[in-house]
Amino acid sequence: MSTTIVQKSPKKVTVSAALKRAFTPVRLAAAVMVLVFILVMILAPLIAPADPLEQNIAMRFAPLGTPGYLLGADELGRDVLSRVIFGIRTELLVALSATLVAMVIGTVLGLVAGYFGGIIETLSMRGVDVILAFPPIIIALLATTLYGPGPGTLIAVMGVLFIPAFARIVYGQTLSVGRAEFVEASEVFGARVFVRLFRVILPNVIAPVFVQFSLTMATAILLESGLSYLGLGIVPPAPSLGTMVAEGQRYMSTEPAALLVPGTIVSLTILGFSLLGDALRDWLDPRR
Repeated sequence: MSTTIVQKSPKKVTVSAALKRAFTPVRLAAAVMVLVFILVMILAPLIAPADPLEQNIAMRFAPLGTPGYLLGADELGRDVLSRVIFGIRTELLVALSATLVAMVIGTVLGLVAGYFGGIIETLSMRGVDVILAFPPIIIALLATTLYGPGPGTLIAVMGVLFIPAFARIVYGQTLSVGRAEFVEASEVFGARVFVRLFRVILPNVIAPVFVQFSLTMATAILLESGLSYLGLGIVPPAPSLGTMVAEGQRYMSTEPAALLVPGTIVSLTILGFSLLGDALRDWLDPRR
């Protein structure tokens, strides 16, 4: 008696199925939250109910839900909701600018080092290793102390600090893709170096960069908030969530909302970008 073995073909995973598997309800909620924060950053001047710098001592520490002060007021009578909205705007603009700087420079370094090799690879990747040798918070503290706090200093410092993450990812991907047949074919047909790097190789290594971009945004927000908390970030009275946390800490025992409101927003922002990065990794990684 013969037995026939039927081999089942592997189940194909559609784009919608992959999206559904990567974006679980929690991650989908995080993506929506990130979208809301981005909209707040763009529309901050339009949706803020008051001037974030306007003081009204008579409304000092107005409780939550007070008419005209939905999230209460701080120690100078400034509207907390307006300051939170502009704080989100400042936080995301600084983090986004620094991450874009790191992504562009790191991606170019990784592409060039992985494709050409030799002395170019040695100089590029050893320079990246030098940056990695120093703790990020120490470099940030030193730079802000030497050049003064402010958005420009934060963007420049964090942009340099986050270059290695992008450079190493793109470098590793380029090593595996750079000698593929389609890259060699483009060289045979006379494609220039710029075309081979940015139109042939880059589209095939860009997926992990998107994942790293979201995760770096979370790290940049945390670092910016920490430096502002220490007084080395955004200069008061400009609204910053880290500065608001530092100011609210002094009144934590009597007015906990002054600390909890900006602290919660910072935590939700970092959590949102971290979960979004995890979702993008699961969606874009072909091995998953």
